[in-house]
Amino acid sequence: MKKRTKARELALEALYRFEITSNTPDTILDDICARTHLTKEITCFMQALVYTTIKELIAIDEIISCVVENWKMDRLAIIDKNILRLATCEIMYFKDTPKKVSINEAIELAKKYSTAESSKFVNGILDKIINEKKVES
Repeated sequence: MKKRTKARELALEALYRFEITSNTPDTILDDICARTHLTKEITCFMQALVYTTIKELIAIDEIISCVVENWKMDRLAIIDKNILRLATCEIMYFKDTPKKVSINEAIELAKKYSTAESSKFVNGILDKIINEKKVES
């Protein structure tokens, strides 16, 4: 598994745990690092994704809400919502990652951790975000 793919998977776990527990991001990330043997590169990228997503959560949720038709954020499946948050964060705030890579990685996360339909949903939403927000590739 590629380093950044692993970091994204662990970041998704952290965001999921952040949403369903009362644990702090630091506690969650410390736990993940303690039970996994990660390189510094994976750890740094995972932490950057998690901290940036949480820091920009209101803005990220607003971006997603603007393109999700007929859905409210609280009605989205928790895993799908956090995949969208993670990918939107990467698209908007991590300019060194090609947008297509962020989308493809999000689709793979949806296929692995959610439903077959979720991958199509995630793809469509992220495509709209890039097109409607005029995000440069």
